[in-house]
Amino acid sequence: MTSPIDDAALASRATELFDIRGRRAAVTGGASGLGLAMARILARFGAEVTIIDVREDALAAARAELAAQGLEVATHAADVADLDSVTAAMRAAARGGSLHIAFVNAGISAGNGPFVEEGRLASLDLARWRQVLDVNLTGVLHSMRAAAGEMRDGYGRIVVTSSSAGVSADALVGYAYAASKTAVLALVRNSAFELAPRGILVNAIAPGPFRTGLGVPSPLRERKMSAMLDATILHRMAEPGEMEGIALYLASPASSFVTGAVFSIDGGAAITRHGRLLEES
Repeated sequence: MTSPIDDAALASRATELFDIRGRRAAVTGGASGLGLAMARILARFGAEVTIIDVREDALAAARAELAAQGLEVATHAADVADLDSVTAAMRAAARGGSLHIAFVNAGISAGNGPFVEEGRLASLDLARWRQVLDVNLTGVLHSMRAAAGEMRDGYGRIVVTSSSAGVSADALVGYAYAASKTAVLALVRNSAFELAPRGILVNAIAPGPFRTGLGVPSPLRERKMSAMLDATILHRMAEPGEMEGIALYLASPASSFVTGAVFSIDGGAAITRHGRLLEES
């Protein structure tokens, strides 16, 4: 015979598990897309959020959008590819105390196309390769280092945005993007080991197809997105708000025994291939 549910006790335990009230948080690339969804849920649950982005106009728009929802956030313009810039931003997010939560989310898309085009070796855009890695890999390193330096009171959560393309091969993205999103998982694992004695937990999320502004709309992009939808079990794209649950979990005391992990948020794309093999057998 089961015991009756004590609503008050249940609510109290839920609050305890997911209580981030008063925690100081930073979200890089937080002015739009997944970063904005992360900032929104943190602010909604009482964290003191600072949105960091390189685009000042987007920061102003994000702040106004959240204010219209009754949520107050601070903003700070910074380029994550510049260590001094992102260090100053994380210091501002700490607000004179200790930083507790950092979502290292800033990134850019594109990169390089295939090695071979029409039977010939394709040209390599080295400038674009360097630009993607500067933001998506070196920028993550800078952001993690700067955030960890501001986490001083034994409570730390660093969450890095990788990609489903960083977990398994994805022919729909450029080499620079895939390489950067794979490499950041090594940074997560190594830093989780190093930072654990300081009470800092480091994890990664690996989103699949979400409706965000990453990339430039084009017929080619639309064909790629259609192929991505076919690769998921749910056969749809996710909305940015569907990132809120995992974001809150990884920011909160509920994730107190989780570090060095990678969470795939991809609608089942990672197992689709195996499912299709079973269907065909």
